[in-house]
Amino acid sequence: MGVLQVFDLQEKVIGKRGAASACPYCAGPVMAWDFDANLVVFCCIPISHKTKRKFYCTICSRRLVVVPVS
Repeated sequence: MGVLQVFDLQEKVIGKRGAASACPYCAGPVMAWDFDANLVVFCCIPISHKTKRKFYCTICSRRLVVVPVS
């Protein structure tokens, strides 16, 4: 018996650019990646569309999270 996948998150890289910051772990340069994310139901019906930005270190390959200052 197979499992039916109802929701699918599809991410596509739109662009990459250098961010004006350094990695807090290794002090390496940081790249900002822009993603186009789509949430799809039953492999054909799109529900939502978002543009996301994720930050990665180019030396240690860690995903960096932006914490808002309160």
